[in-house]
Amino acid sequence: MEKAGIGKSIQKYSMIFALVIVVAFFYVGTEGKILLPQNFNNLISQNAYVFVLATGMLLCILTGGNIDLSVGSVIAFAGGIGASMMAKGGNWIVASIVMLLVGALAGAFQGYWIAYVNVPPFIATLAGMYGFRGLANVVHGGQAIGIGDEAFLNVFGGGADCYVPDFIGGNENLNMTCMVAGVAIAIIYVVGSVVSRIRKKAQGYVVDPVLGATVKMVVITVVELWVTYTLSRHKGIPSSLIWIGIIVLIYNYVTNNTTVGRYLYAVGGNEKATRLSGINTKNIFFIAYVNMGLLAALAGILTIARAVGSQPTFGQGYEMDAIAACFIGGASAYGGIGNVPGVIIGAILMGVINQGMSIMAVDANYQKVVKGLVLLVAVTFDVLSKREKK
Repeated sequence: MEKAGIGKSIQKYSMIFALVIVVAFFYVGTEGKILLPQNFNNLISQNAYVFVLATGMLLCILTGGNIDLSVGSVIAFAGGIGASMMAKGGNWIVASIVMLLVGALAGAFQGYWIAYVNVPPFIATLAGMYGFRGLANVVHGGQAIGIGDEAFLNVFGGGADCYVPDFIGGNENLNMTCMVAGVAIAIIYVVGSVVSRIRKKAQGYVVDPVLGATVKMVVITVVELWVTYTLSRHKGIPSSLIWIGIIVLIYNYVTNNTTVGRYLYAVGGNEKATRLSGINTKNIFFIAYVNMGLLAALAGILTIARAVGSQPTFGQGYEMDAIAACFIGGASAYGGIGNVPGVIIGAILMGVINQGMSIMAVDANYQKVVKGLVLLVAVTFDVLSKREKK
């Protein structure tokens, strides 16, 4: 039983161990450059789209291992519309809302065919990938569209001042607002964890041993404070991190504490049994793909803000990064298994690999080979785990 418990713990935290190993490898390979404050900040900003897309992709995968191949094209299409509006003098808030609506409508279009016409998700979203890419080219007219609205750029992470201002008044070497925010988050996490444990124990739920729970809490707190300190040494909190945090908190709550979240897991676990229990599974599929379109549009907003403009080629390959982040983060290729924290770890791992190989000047073609192998190993691990349980 003890060996089984150890094995279960290793399997549960396998991606965290893998992340530590990968970071250590690139730390040595880049002579410590990958963890410099500026590079660490860039790691977050450059991969913001992965965090957002992977969170949405998780909901699609939960429904039975389904994916959305069109998200990259939706990014280019929605981003092109918003950039065009702002280039013509449109208000950036209105343009942002329009982009989100365009993404939601694109998701609804595909969700209709998948949920109510029973077109396989792979085929429906493959069609969307081609169709929305063509529309993106039409919107752009084959050319890049620049964005000069500083407010938009700063809010979504593309301007020179796209950081939370240091209200407290630190210096160039230490952003005190970032530090105070990090300490506050750590305190809230520790208090919340303790209160949650006491409440679950009082209600008769099985909780982790005190030692294990304490070690986990300490490790997470130390890592969070280290991240805070690193960010504070280079301008502080990037605005893109705020958006990532909002998405992670919302969808972690949705998947763990709402009826829709439970239905997503149920559909992925056994769609037929879920349907026979009285749940409208078609609506669940539809919701998953509308949500995916909405988050693809948000990823598009972050992308064009980061690039200070929009191009018809934006988003190419983004869907693969999102899918890889989900499977690497523990989502099952069969559906019904996966969580937001795991997906975030997968996205961080992908970001570290991308940035580490870039700093080491690894050829772009070999970078794709490495990411493909990492994805293959992650899915193989999932398949073998399922086989052992059977």
